[in-house]
Amino acid sequence: MSNEPPRSHRDLKVWQISLDLTETLYRLTTDWPKHEQYGLVSQVRRAAVSVPANIAEGSGRRTQGEFRHFVGIARGSLAELETLLIVARRLDYVDEPTYRAIFNDLLELGRMATGLLRSLEERR
Repeated sequence: MSNEPPRSHRDLKVWQISLDLTETLYRLTTDWPKHEQYGLVSQVRRAAVSVPANIAEGSGRRTQGEFRHFVGIARGSLAELETLLIVARRLDYVDEPTYRAIFNDLLELGRMATGLLRSLEERR
């Protein structure tokens, strides 16, 4: 990441990829059992959309400290998604190859969010 701050959250690769993952998870959970509609489906979707939403909100805040705070919340949502995905896999709601692909995306997003936090720290 360059020393120049992004013009918008839309310029951040971590936001772009997390938005793609959110779409993937919304589509994936459409096929999960109907009795999970207000349980696991709802939790996965809320946690997924929380990642790009918090990055966007933090980017729009007035200070780097506030931005860091919201990126930290996004990282927490990634950890929540990891747990929810493990539960879904154990319940056979998601097959192994799909689980691995999404899990790898979560790990990569976690690394990217950590990198963004470091970059924001350096700008202090």
